[in-house]
Amino acid sequence: MLFRSQAGRRDGDQLIGNLVLLASGDPSLGGRTTQEGLIAFTNNDHTYANGAPETELTAPDPLAGIRDLASQIAAKGIRRIRGDVWIDDRLFERAEGTGSGPSQLAPIMINDNVIDISIEPTKAGEPCKLTIRPATKAWVIENSMRTVAAGESLETWITPLGGGKVHVHGKMPEGHKPVVRIYEVPHAASFARTLLIESLEEAGVAVDAAAAAEHPAVSLPQGYDDLPVVAELVSPPFSEFAKLTLKVSHNLHASTLPLLVASKHGERTLRAGLRRQHDFLAKAGVDVDTISFGGGAGGARADYVTPRATVQLLKYVTAQPYFPAYRSALPRLGVDGTLAKSLDPDSPARDRVLAKTGTLSDRKSTRLNSSHIPLSRMPSSA
Repeated sequence: MLFRSQAGRRDGDQLIGNLVLLASGDPSLGGRTTQEGLIAFTNNDHTYANGAPETELTAPDPLAGIRDLASQIAAKGIRRIRGDVWIDDRLFERAEGTGSGPSQLAPIMINDNVIDISIEPTKAGEPCKLTIRPATKAWVIENSMRTVAAGESLETWITPLGGGKVHVHGKMPEGHKPVVRIYEVPHAASFARTLLIESLEEAGVAVDAAAAAEHPAVSLPQGYDDLPVVAELVSPPFSEFAKLTLKVSHNLHASTLPLLVASKHGERTLRAGLRRQHDFLAKAGVDVDTISFGGGAGGARADYVTPRATVQLLKYVTAQPYFPAYRSALPRLGVDGTLAKSLDPDSPARDRVLAKTGTLSDRKSTRLNSSHIPLSRMPSSA
């Protein structure tokens, strides 16, 4: 991930021109990286929070990578940007993911392009406490969540009001444990631009352009070879993202993978990425005439696979040098990921099975809603 100055010139501690963030498809942009350089995950990922009351947030700051970039720019002696901050998100064409969770596939992802809303009860008759992550002035969260008597049902609703406002309403019983809900931002580049400008200003770099605004329609450079790099963020190895995707059934990242494969080969569409996947599977000895994929997460209507094809692929993978990384990325029965609570803790089968299963959550007892779309039944099959 690179930050570059675009058609600008330095004048003392000022940049006369614009900064361009060249999005390279990093799925977390530093927002899940631990001090050990690994990708943090919880067994119930926040991307499924609207259908999973047991969701927990990861410990790392979701803006850690953005703040790192901002600090690097400040360290270059830039104290004011007499221009704007742009996001170059042309790595691949936008597409829609399959399966549950956020649906927007974009080359720029910060906190999976969602706002985490943690809700805690107070006393019956009083408003609930809301905590927003990442904190940003770009979105105003209107709180109408009320604390009700213990024993009543939990109801949460998230309704976009337009103009950067989101309404959170419903009821939470007194004494109920805190829950997390998410709101998927409608435009990834605008979200990223705002967070970048806010982080720059926190680092002591003033930006003339307003932070809370939609990304402007601009003519981005055709190339960057002649423009200086002013900050750079290095991602953890891909094996860490594979682990995250498999452990928690991360549909958003799985859906993005064919597009990243396409971009590696100079292509930009989901169709191109799926064709590359087809060719790889054929070379791996998989009978591709017996399978069908319409996306990367396994949630499309076109997604079908036979047990024989699955075994063919696994047989191929076991002979590859990356097999140990693949094996360690699978959920462990009764230990972590989507299999963490699949059996009794005292079962002799605990930690004796590694498997990536499909997941189905059926929460009929709790009324959940996002943008007034019922979320009581949410398949996850990455």
